[in-house]
Amino acid sequence: MKVEYRVYLGIGIFVLLVTVVYFFWAKEYGGAMMLFGTAGLGILPALYLGWWKRRMEPRPEDVEDATLAENRGPVGAFPDHTIFPFVLGVGAFLTALSLVFGAWTAVIGLSLIVFAATSATLESRRGGAI
Repeated sequence: MKVEYRVYLGIGIFVLLVTVVYFFWAKEYGGAMMLFGTAGLGILPALYLGWWKRRMEPRPEDVEDATLAENRGPVGAFPDHTIFPFVLGVGAFLTALSLVFGAWTAVIGLSLIVFAATSATLESRRGGAI
């Protein structure tokens, strides 16, 4: 957690400094508030990871003299190839397209989303093609 904490904190502090420079240089409130929100998107995960870093025992990635055997963990079974992420994307696209063309594309899109989510779940539990 040490590395992730530092990366997010660095991003948040950098964007906060850019926010201060932008605010005093451009004197625009809208852009400065958006940059301030972006800095929060870096600082909030850093605070969360820092909170967990103090409460957890160090991971092998955080210890200087860790061995490869300590870092090895279980590797699960993953499907080799699948079409269902593509089908899920097409369903999400058709559902979003329903805002333009009407509710009939939402029916097709939502049915594709349900089909792809169900099929991907069944495929991952079986460890292969359906």
